[in-house]
Amino acid sequence: MLLATALTLGAVLPARAQFQAASPEGARLGETLVQKWKAGVIVSASSGPCQGILATVPVPTDWPEQQVTVVDEEISSSARVSYEMVGGTVKQMKVVIPFLPAGQKAVAVVTVEVRRSSQIAPENTGVYQIPDGRRMEPAVRIHLGPSPAIESTSPKIKALARQIGADKENAWDKVEAIYDWVRQTVTFDEAYVEAPVRGALAALGTKKGDCEDLSSLFIAICRAAGIPARTVWVPGHCYPEFYLVDAEGQGHWFPCQAAGSRAFGEMPDHRPILQKGDNFRPPHSPRERKRYLAEWLTGAGGRPQVQWVRELVPN
Repeated sequence: MLLATALTLGAVLPARAQFQAASPEGARLGETLVQKWKAGVIVSASSGPCQGILATVPVPTDWPEQQVTVVDEEISSSARVSYEMVGGTVKQMKVVIPFLPAGQKAVAVVTVEVRRSSQIAPENTGVYQIPDGRRMEPAVRIHLGPSPAIESTSPKIKALARQIGADKENAWDKVEAIYDWVRQTVTFDEAYVEAPVRGALAALGTKKGDCEDLSSLFIAICRAAGIPARTVWVPGHCYPEFYLVDAEGQGHWFPCQAAGSRAFGEMPDHRPILQKGDNFRPPHSPRERKRYLAEWLTGAGGRPQVQWVRELVPN
């Protein structure tokens, strides 16, 4: 699992905000927890001077269920920091260090306060429909196509999309049928947590997998059925979201727990959202497709020692 050791949870503070409405027809917000989180990079020129260093670090950003505020920055004078959005769903810190003399260190670390709310399923699920792909915004349409390890165009996946939930009269029930089928068909197995990414077809073949495998299979079947779906990445875990429109044509993303306790259309998890999506073109290599945007660094000169920072701040 990509994020299994990336961040250790702790320092969770309960807040008073409960049962807020994200939107009239979308998932409702429940209890809010507050965490402080550090992200960034520390570069040491221990083996000689370095130049032209460029590093990118994904950092949390705002979502309807999450608000992020910068509360502190530690940035060396030798480093320049800016931010950019990738694919509309990942915020990256961009760190430029033009020159770092031998024996010196450059720090670029930001501390953010993350207010993350649980999500509660809507009361009236009968109002939702599968969106019309012809009228869909490009930012949503991308979540209908295949992604790395999410083989939504496979004939096997397409056949399942036609079969599962075919007897359901409304869109919510059809997505729930896909959700229940995946959880009943594929067993969560700890043995796959540390294994390389396998994906939807592998999970379908072995009937076993980790949270990435179960999420990938659910997302693949949804996409083959014309239902946009994507991956949500939190520390040590991931889960899917699916997209439906209400009676007014307004679109909404709803979460579900593919691996773990059953949670459909809702999410009790308070871990900070690191990224959403699973089909990225990294700015440093736009011809590639990535499931997740990890930290990245390049440069010239001596071999720098690099320490990536991604940790919760204890009280």
